Formats: sequence, structure tokens, C-alpha cells
Amino acid sequence: MKIIVEHDIFTEAVTWVARTIPNRPAIPVLAGLKIKAAQNGTIALGSRDSDITSHIGIEADVLDAGEVLVNGKLLADICRALPVKPIELTLDGGKLEIECGNSRFTMKTMPTDEYTELPALPPVIGTVDGNEWLEAVSQATIAASNDDTLPMLVSVCIEIEGDQMSLMATDRYRLAIRDISWNPEDMTISKRILVRASRLLDIAKSLGSAGPIEVSLSDDGPAALIGFAAGGRQNTVQLIDGEYPQVRSLFPADTAGYMVMDRLDMLDAIKRSRLVVEKNAAVRLSFTEGEVTIEAGQGDNAQASEALPADVHSDDLKMAFNPVFLQEGFQAITGDKVRLAVTHPTKPAVMTADKDGEADEEFRLLLMPIRTYGAN
Repeated sequence: MKIIVEHDIFTEAVTWVARTIPNRPAIPVLAGLKIKAAQNGTIALGSRDSDITSHIGIEADVLDAGEVLVNGKLLADICRALPVKPIELTLDGGKLEIECGNSRFTMKTMPTDEYTELPALPPVIGTVDGNEWLEAVSQATIAASNDDTLPMLVSVCIEIEGDQMSLMATDRYRLAIRDISWNPEDMTISKRILVRASRLLDIAKSLGSAGPIEVSLSDDGPAALIGFAAGGRQNTVQLIDGEYPQVRSLFPADTAGYMVMDRLDMLDAIKRSRLVVEKNAAVRLSFTEGEVTIEAGQGDNAQASEALPADVHSDDLKMAFNPVFLQEGFQAITGDKVRLAVTHPTKPAVMTADKDGEADEEFRLLLMPIRTYGAN
């Protein structure tokens, strides 16, 4: 194998593909990045972990076709360090020689026969706007758990009904649901699948600015996959087996009132209050007519208090929340105003954007309060 490729194109491709390579591979071959050069002037780069794959195709001057497997993260580091000049790759026995300007590197190759072929993309089931998809995934995944012993809670449930898609995630203390429109191949499609939240977010970030994203799906059997492709980049990730609970019913049907607050002002105040919050302690919100007071800390320890304007449509109320969850909620919601709908100080509250005096339920975040105050 011998190829000559533009520096920036190759470096960007190698860096993108190497994102999938685990930091501590379960088996040595998973540290590999596969390069396959075809005589038609294209090269394919691919990598994998146990449940995810990445693949990209780029153009190059292919002098000799062939394939090679090398340490992907090392190759990415080398490419980023090379001068901005054409890169020449030559496979010589068990070595890959890299030449760029006056720079020379030699890498030991890995046995390709131990590296299984990357799975093909499943059939395309529709397309979704990349930027909207990234926003939706970013919002939903804030509520996913990090506890790997609970497969249901580390996942996002993707519910598809015709041209509407919903992303749902919960860690038992909060629940996020984001609704998004998309363009299905079949308007009668009805699916409910589970994808690891961290994988879904990584893929959405890597493809988010690449325009429309093709969504592929094969949800039958042990090799069930969902795939995403945009701009010549492709990812597949294995689905999680299981039945996600019907979480929509957790949202209260009726509320006792609501408050509307400036999103950025509240976000800044919550960040300041966290300076004095001890581990596992809460941030307290007190609502009175026209005002919300954010308090943190207690006793002889450091304390913080800040009052901000709020449009309060309820009786006076005191609630307490996990400060991280509260901050992430204000960060995830788009728009200038946030609406907090409440039923009782010790029962879940629902955060949404407030647009023109109405709750925008495209994204909803249910938060469990912390029992600091007694019921009002």
C-alpha cells in the first residue's frame, strides 16, 4: 500500500475516527485504526469499540492499493504534529512509513486478521436536521444516569411515531423528554429503542454541524444497531435490550401554579450559590409575589442569598433542589424565559421554556425536590 493525501483532510479524518478508540481497550486490537486504500482513489478509515464504530471515506492519490491496521491514537497524534504538507504513507512489511516534508515516522502494524470487519450501515429509515438533533440529544441526555449497573437508566429511549420523534431519559431523580420532527422514509413507522446516552451524545456532537443526518436502523436480533451518517462520516452503535418504562405518566396532569424567571439571570445566580453549597446539600428557592430568592449554605458555614424578579402565579412557596440538576436544567432550556410549574413543595416540578406567556413543551424537564422545607 502506498498513498499520498492532503495533510488537513487526512488529519481531520484520522482525528475523527480515533474518537471511537477506547483509552483502555479490552483487547489490544481495539486500539487499532484501519486504513483501506482502493485503486479508485479513495481511502476508508475505520475504528471500533465493543458497541460503537466509526467510518469515514476520503479521496487520496492511491499509488498502490492495500490495507493496514495501526495504533489509532498514536497516528492521530503524529498527524497533528506534522507540518502542513502532503502526507505519504507506505506499507513496508510490518511497518507503516509516514513521510511529510522533512519529517519521517515509522509505526508498527497490527494483525488485520484479528480485526473484524466494521458492520455495514442498516437500512436508512429517515433524515433529521443535524443541529436540531444535536440540541435534542444534548437536552435529553442531561437526565441519563452514569451508573453502568443500570442499563435502562444509562440509556436514552427513542420513541418514533411517524414524523415525530421523542427522546427520553431519567436517572430516577429527574426526567427529560424532548420532542423533535424528522423526515421518515415511511410515515407509518412506529419504533421504541434504547441507545446508551453517552454514545448518542458523542455521535451527535461529531455529526451535528454536518447538515442533514441519515438515520439507519436494524432493531432485530442480537446485532441490533442504529446508524448515523452525514458528510461522509458514519457511526453505528448497538442498541440496549430492554423495555423502557412508560415515563410520560410521571408528569403531573394538573399544577397548582407556575413561576416565570429570566433564564440567564437565574443561571448566574445558581452558579454563584454553588460556591457555598456543601456536598449533597440543596439550593433553596423561595417564591413570593414578584420575586424569587435563591439561598444556599446554612448554620455557621458560608451562606449565599440573592433575590431576582419573577412572575409568580402561585401562593408563596419554598422548594429545594439539587444545585447541579437545577443548573443543568437552566442551561439545557433554550430561550430567554424559563417556566417552573409546581404542584406541591415536596412533589416534582416541571421546567420548560416560556414563550409568549405559554409553556413550550417541546422540551420538558421534571425535577424531584429535596425535602429541606416542610410542605407549605
